[in-house]
Amino acid sequence: MENVKIPTLYPVKQALPKGDPVDIDRTLEADWERLGLAAQAQGKRIALGFGSRGIASIDAIAKKLVALVKASGGEPFIVPAMGSHGGATPEGQIEVLAGLGISEGTMGCPIQATMEVANTGLTSCGLPAYIDKNVYEADGLIISNRTKVHTDFHGPHESGLLKMLAIGLGKETGARTIHQQGVVGLRDYMPIVAEHLMESINFVAGFGIVEDGYHRVAHLEGFSAETIVEGDQHLMQLSRELMPRLPVDDIDVLIIDEMGKDISGAGMDTNIIGRWMVEGEPEPESPRVKRIAILDLTPASHGNATAYGLADFMSKTLFDKIDFAITTKNMFTSGFLKRAYMPLVFENDEETIKAAIYDAFRSDPSQCANARVLRIKNTLAIETLWVSANVLAELTGQDSITVVEQGTRAAGGTV
Repeated sequence: MENVKIPTLYPVKQALPKGDPVDIDRTLEADWERLGLAAQAQGKRIALGFGSRGIASIDAIAKKLVALVKASGGEPFIVPAMGSHGGATPEGQIEVLAGLGISEGTMGCPIQATMEVANTGLTSCGLPAYIDKNVYEADGLIISNRTKVHTDFHGPHESGLLKMLAIGLGKETGARTIHQQGVVGLRDYMPIVAEHLMESINFVAGFGIVEDGYHRVAHLEGFSAETIVEGDQHLMQLSRELMPRLPVDDIDVLIIDEMGKDISGAGMDTNIIGRWMVEGEPEPESPRVKRIAILDLTPASHGNATAYGLADFMSKTLFDKIDFAITTKNMFTSGFLKRAYMPLVFENDEETIKAAIYDAFRSDPSQCANARVLRIKNTLAIETLWVSANVLAELTGQDSITVVEQGTRAAGGTV
């Protein structure tokens, strides 16, 4: 592979789906009044559930919801709603929240973290429905989550408010119970478990967030127990319309500078990279990526490199940052063990990229020089990309593409 030359890469910007700006404070205040939440919070201990994702403005949303509960005469406290993330320990989950800007100091209220759950009984699909013990003992629950196309399956409800209820607040026990049923559990049983839970506790409201292609809040809306199922479906459709994608479908090598739990539940958004690796489920038709090289892990992942197996090649920089105990627990809970197969590890970025290019053309290494290469920072940040000359030629002239006049690159560094 020492003779493999990494193609020169050129920077381009693509126009992504764009939403209208959202005034977070005014939107939350208006929906608080519209749903009559002040009366429901007054004099009550209200649990506020937030997850492990790096959602746009989630700290500002959390802080405002805490303030609204207080202003209504309620007593707010925050609970981690993240299944088995954070190493499936209370301390680990508090640390994950802190990495998102949600702490007792920044929010001005307690965080009560536990892995203990209450069993609220059997659902109509035959699965028990579990919920965080602190939530079960509270006077009411408010949750907030991003609605997004899921990385494991497609259906009426994917990653959103119902998933946070059934899996996030089910902690490790609830997450494992649903994940044990594979895609059927996630797609078909998860909404049933969520509805059962809303009937078993005092569910006050859910605030759904939709981001646009620039990772900005494009929609924020509150729902009651009566409207949340339909609302979750509506936000899911809006999320599909605003979902970004890579500018070309046929790629020999995709270089991703970083992966992480704050970027996607799978570390890399499977809808962006065109890989699911879920047993029994067909792979996406596009994009068609021959080889993926992943180079680093975000600090906010706290060593959780779940689904690193979506890549083919990995740098030692990333490998050295993996907390295998945390990662293994998360992967084992998910049940999608193909994603846990270890990519080949190389000493540095350049060697990792060269290996990916060589392997894509192993049968005829002379074609390495013609490799169609894309490089991105991560699967959330795909406005600016670096592309090989042959891809640049294909993109030049398209209305959605701007060629950036700031030089070229071969390897090393980050986008």
